[in-house]
Amino acid sequence: MKAHLLLEDGTLFTGESFGSEGEAMGEVVFNTSMTGYQEVLTDPSYANQFITMTYPLIGNYGISRDDHEALMPYAKGLIVREHATNPSNWRNENTISHFLKEHQILGISGIDTRMLTRRIRQNGTMKGIIATGSPTIAELTERLAQPLLTNQVEMVSTKSIHIAPSFGKRVVLVDYGSKYNIQRELVERHCEVITVPYDTSATDILKFKPDGILLSNGPGNPKSVPVSIATIQALLGKVPIFGICLGHQLLALACGADTRKMKFGHRGGNHPVKELRTGRTVITSQNHGYTVDETSLTGTQLEVSHRALNDETVEGLVHQTLPAFSVQYHPESSPGPLDSSYLFDQFIDLMEAFNQKGVALYAKG
Repeated sequence: MKAHLLLEDGTLFTGESFGSEGEAMGEVVFNTSMTGYQEVLTDPSYANQFITMTYPLIGNYGISRDDHEALMPYAKGLIVREHATNPSNWRNENTISHFLKEHQILGISGIDTRMLTRRIRQNGTMKGIIATGSPTIAELTERLAQPLLTNQVEMVSTKSIHIAPSFGKRVVLVDYGSKYNIQRELVERHCEVITVPYDTSATDILKFKPDGILLSNGPGNPKSVPVSIATIQALLGKVPIFGICLGHQLLALACGADTRKMKFGHRGGNHPVKELRTGRTVITSQNHGYTVDETSLTGTQLEVSHRALNDETVEGLVHQTLPAFSVQYHPESSPGPLDSSYLFDQFIDLMEAFNQKGVALYAKG
């Protein structure tokens, strides 16, 4: 069956349908990872987006339930040059087409993904609509005029509290769309992990008597979740905080900084980032369309700790007086390299130091 992708600038792509059939609308983005398509699809940060994979062949090693980053995928569609119909891997349990169909996700293959990626780089991310069958351009254009949903965090966050018991530090993981690998990294370090919904109040979080709080990744504009900004403001100084991706942006907003939408964002497993304190460069996995505006950091007590080498954007922050730090990229690294897993050790060390030296060391005034 034919499938069509219409961008809001009027560009039309026609290819072959795979996965689910029907129609869906989302923001069209691109990811430069060569592998890890399953982790990409199940990353809640891709909620309501069409993912264009720049690598030309996707699905060649199939699908394995062990590689999920969330219980279900939240992406709206997958755009590829070619999808594999006969995957070959000893861990394979499913084809990518069948996986998409199970979760009502549309796929389109056989289009020029290089051209599409260049258009996104030149014009920025934009809305798109994928439809199977034979709709007219006029019909698709009319439906494309509808606004996209903005409640992505509410959609992907857990609705109840979950506990992964252990005997080490107690960490409250605030779930804005958390990937499983964040919890795995903490559990590997013997942390007890209490996962709470994104709108849990500071009072309720502190009732757990946590040693630390981790602000997770998640989708969309950080300014769309003002309740979380207020919660972080109430937690600052009371317990060590580590923010990842959206959590990094929310921490910045809570400290008085600002964020802005990027032209086409960072999405892939090969982004070089420099740690300013050591001068070391690491290769990182990233997925974000917003960034902290560095000009807004003046007067906030936040300082830049990491910087992207491709475009000089802010990739990490540390508070000068309070036990709080964050990174824009994904140190849990799935998909992507393992260069930055040390940040979880740094979080453990911060919690240990805070417990030993006491709250007074970090208290304002």
